[in-house]
Amino acid sequence: MKKQTIIPESLDIIGNACRDYLKKPDKNLSIEVWSNIAETDVIPVHYLFRPFKEMPPLEQEALKQCRGKVLDIGAGAGSHALWLQEQDFDVTALEISPGCCEVMQKRGVKNILQEDFFALAEEDKYDTLLMLMNGIGIVGTTDRLKDFFNMARKILKPGGQILVDSSDLRYLFLQDDGSILINLNDSYYGEVEYRMSYKGQKGRRFPWLFIDDQLLEYHAEKNGFRFERIAEGEHFDYLARLTEAT
Repeated sequence: MKKQTIIPESLDIIGNACRDYLKKPDKNLSIEVWSNIAETDVIPVHYLFRPFKEMPPLEQEALKQCRGKVLDIGAGAGSHALWLQEQDFDVTALEISPGCCEVMQKRGVKNILQEDFFALAEEDKYDTLLMLMNGIGIVGTTDRLKDFFNMARKILKPGGQILVDSSDLRYLFLQDDGSILINLNDSYYGEVEYRMSYKGQKGRRFPWLFIDDQLLEYHAEKNGFRFERIAEGEHFDYLARLTEAT
């Protein structure tokens, strides 16, 4: 396991929760999630350990669309990487959380890279960049999409692809009469601030990006990538393929 970026254990909320679940599986374990746009929510920790058959259809389809050498970005507890390994893919699990990396190693993920996506070295090239569970959220804001596409271009092999799912958060602004009320003078409505806590331990606040398909297509084309919608979910979510334009 390659290890570089360090997160203090006290701030490694998801990693600590996954460690606990691996030691003693308990479906009552949950991570509290605060955001600036909705009520406090929870992530059941067992959901991060789900097998392929329990994954949402968009995730299952994304995994089936993988090809060649795969970089699983934001790999979490390693559920996607493990399934790809079982299908004989050469997959590397990229994760910034030291706790999650430890959990993946114990679960049998072979290739683990503990690093921030934006700090990756360029010596490794991939055929597929996999970004599930709204993995493009790591970009944080639309202003950073240019940096994202620049990094993707550096680490993709010729003909490579990015598989990404995301959601259009406009449903949060639905009015009783069916209209959508969004203040266009504010920042993009899909730019969210989050903070997680687990067993009284609070992490840092961090930006997270949910991006609608039309805006992602616009930024992809602006940065030299083609956008292809592969599938749509039941609740304003979608799966897309991004490939470098030639």
